[in-house]
Amino acid sequence: MLKTEILDSIVDELFLAEKHGKAIPKLVDRYPELDVALAYEVQNRLIERKCRDEGTKIVGWKLGLTSKAKQEMMGVHEPTYGVLLENMQLKSDGSISLKTLIHPKIEPEIAFIFKEELKGPGVTVAEVLQKTAYIAPALEIIDSRYQNFSFTLADVIADNSSSSRFVLGERFTKYDGEDLSLIGMVFKKNGSIVSTSAGASVMGHPARAIAWMVNKLSRYDQSVKPGEVVLSGALTGAIEIKEGDVFSMSLDRYGSVEASFTFGKESK
Repeated sequence: MLKTEILDSIVDELFLAEKHGKAIPKLVDRYPELDVALAYEVQNRLIERKCRDEGTKIVGWKLGLTSKAKQEMMGVHEPTYGVLLENMQLKSDGSISLKTLIHPKIEPEIAFIFKEELKGPGVTVAEVLQKTAYIAPALEIIDSRYQNFSFTLADVIADNSSSSRFVLGERFTKYDGEDLSLIGMVFKKNGSIVSTSAGASVMGHPARAIAWMVNKLSRYDQSVKPGEVVLSGALTGAIEIKEGDVFSMSLDRYGSVEASFTFGKESK
């Protein structure tokens, strides 16, 4: 068991790594006692630190590592979740600066916006869908704070599941009961299709990933609040972002979202 002062030291290291854009070595190599439970404790403390020091607040949640292929690629055995903060949300108009990020990558996702609280344990896929107000296309920019984008499950959880930035489509569409596992998606880079997918690529159904997360949140007496957004998990593998890249994602019936990127002066 790690002492409180060590957990706080880890939080400080992760906070400063993101703030200054400087990658750090994996935590588990230095703190072998860091297991999944302690990693979520670090994540909770990190979010408290960010809300306090950056003057921001929680606006939602995100799933990570929801596909078996991604879990195998990263050498982990289960999904993760992280927190979305108000200062992570970006608008799609104009170029988005990634100047302070370490090794940013982008993923297309299905975003859920909720009309009622989701609180576990015992939350089902049916309850997730019943409490969903809107669906929207989304792009998530992930950025691990670890050297060489290399980490264990505990490492990535402590690092807020590689959360960094996200962009939502401007149009939110009321959810009407459609089978989201069958919703098709087209992901483009600089106008060319790089991948296609469907909602089923996220644990068979994106709402299943959210139910998993909500039931995990109940361990800390946390829940998804009305009005919060949840990014349900990547529909394809993450793609590295380079200077001048433009990415777009189209989601059947639910519109599209586009974002362009620069590594120059940060946009306001």
